[in-house]
Amino acid sequence: MHQSVKLRKFYPNDLQTVMQINRICLPENYTDMFFMDLYRRFPETYIVAEEEGKITGYIMCRIEVGLSNFGFSGLIRKGHVVSIAVLPQGRRKGVAKALMEWAMKGMLHYNAKQCYLEVRATNHAGVSLYKKLGFEISRTSHGYYSDGEDAYIMSKKL
Repeated sequence: MHQSVKLRKFYPNDLQTVMQINRICLPENYTDMFFMDLYRRFPETYIVAEEEGKITGYIMCRIEVGLSNFGFSGLIRKGHVVSIAVLPQGRRKGVAKALMEWAMKGMLHYNAKQCYLEVRATNHAGVSLYKKLGFEISRTSHGYYSDGEDAYIMSKKL
C-alpha cells in the first residue's frame, strides 16, 4: 500500500464521510442506522483508509452463522463483506487490498472460519482483486442487484 495511506478503525464521527463515499462509489446505499449497527456489533471489521488526514475508503462487514460455502457440514461463523469502497483518487494504491486484509484479520476475532462477499459480475477489477486475495467464485446470484445485474458470490477460507 502507498506509504501516504494509513488504515484505522472506524469512529462514529466518520459516519457522514463514509456515507458520502458509499453514495459516490456505489449504487447500493444504506441508512445511517445500518452503518452504525454494523459498527456497534462488529467494530473489528469496520475499517477506514486515510490519505493526508482525509478518509478515502472504507470496509464494513458482519459476522453471520450459516452453511459453509466449502461443503463442511453444519453451521459455521462466516464473515460477510457488506460494503467496501475507495474514492477514485485513492485507487490503484493497494487500499482496497489492505482494507480486505485488515477486515479478514478482524473476522478471526469473532471466530469466523470463512469470508464471503458479493461482487458485480461486470466489476472485473473487483473480481481480479478478490481472486488475488484467494477468493473463488462459489456461485452466481442472478438479478442480485436492484438494477438487475448478476452478482458473483466469492468465498475464501480464513
